[in-house]
Amino acid sequence: MDRRPRNRDGRPVDPVPFVVVAGIGAMLAFSLGPLYGLAYGLSLRTALTVSAAAAVAIVGGAYQQFVRHGTPAAADVRRADADRLCYLALALGAILLGLSIPLL
Repeated sequence: MDRRPRNRDGRPVDPVPFVVVAGIGAMLAFSLGPLYGLAYGLSLRTALTVSAAAAVAIVGGAYQQFVRHGTPAAADVRRADADRLCYLALALGAILLGLSIPLL
């Protein structure tokens, strides 16, 4: 019996990418969200609520991308585009730099 989650076509997909993205995203939302919320003048309760909402959105988006619309692992073998990864790394650096401004 195959216990892997199934996509919208009923075929089993690999759950590891979903678990990794959802876990890291929720961890970042709960570790950075209250800090930035307090820096922007929100109460701790409001900052935690916003962080929880962000974590739920991240987990839901990861489920939609990696499980619901996912393809079976054997058919999803592709090579990462180096230029795209470089641009994404630069964008992430710019976002983190922008987020650190209120903490100065």
